[in-house]
Amino acid sequence: MADGQEDDLPEGGFAEVRGGPTVLRILVGAQLRRLREASGISREEAAYAIRGSEAKMSRIESGRVGFKPRDVADLLTMYGLTEGSARDVVLSLAEQANEPSWWHRYSDTMPDWFSTYVGLEQAATIIRTYEAQYVPGLLQTEAYAHAVVNLGEAVRSDEVSKRVELRMHRQQLLHLPKPPEYWAVIDEAVLRRNLGGRKAMREQLDHILEASRLPHITVQVVPFDRSDVAAVGGPFTLLRFAEPDLPDIVYLEQLNSALYLNKDVDVMNYLQIMNRLAAGALTPQLSTDLIASVRDAL
Repeated sequence: MADGQEDDLPEGGFAEVRGGPTVLRILVGAQLRRLREASGISREEAAYAIRGSEAKMSRIESGRVGFKPRDVADLLTMYGLTEGSARDVVLSLAEQANEPSWWHRYSDTMPDWFSTYVGLEQAATIIRTYEAQYVPGLLQTEAYAHAVVNLGEAVRSDEVSKRVELRMHRQQLLHLPKPPEYWAVIDEAVLRRNLGGRKAMREQLDHILEASRLPHITVQVVPFDRSDVAAVGGPFTLLRFAEPDLPDIVYLEQLNSALYLNKDVDVMNYLQIMNRLAAGALTPQLSTDLIASVRDAL
């Protein structure tokens, strides 16, 4: 094994990383890529060693798929990591990356592309989101969430309940001992779009006001008279992570799919848009004043 390779191996503490299997797959995949490159082995050669294709190796190294223990063991041997604690750590993390996450129980009611987002959301240290139509999911009350879910395609009542339950479970992220920094910019239309009835909307607006008092949560509103600021297209979310192997990600949800952008040029573009939105929106204090006034008028 080349000098310095072992120093780059993940610590056992990565097993406790937020985001569970989703993040572990990315971390292990990145480590396998580093070991391969340090060994001077091409992706094609590595793929041949595990009886696969370059496309399969690409999915493994990007963390988009789970790991077969035999494949990981064969790759580590090929890269010169034949024994010792460093090898054991990678094999252990690869095994843990295949274990189901807490949101696996909701897999029958959410698509695979959203499951990936939940894992990344749980791992993020900074979450910045812009929403023009609905209250962001992490700030929704149960009654409001029911109303939003029911706006979609016809679903059975038990499926609606499971989707809402998932949304409520995701919100526990904001109440961890070390929660992420959460910054939401929402359009004024979100406050005035009555979903679920007056009582549900009053409760929802009260919930936003209560959440915004927490030191790690910031809520800003883009008022109607600054609509030029909000002319940026649809909603999006920026995710940032503590782990150096996880690049910043822009999440764009579509009707039946989602885009995950991590190229520097794309991330920078959306970061500039988010900064422009925040600069053009009301200050957090004026935003809470507006939310309170809308709530009082219901």
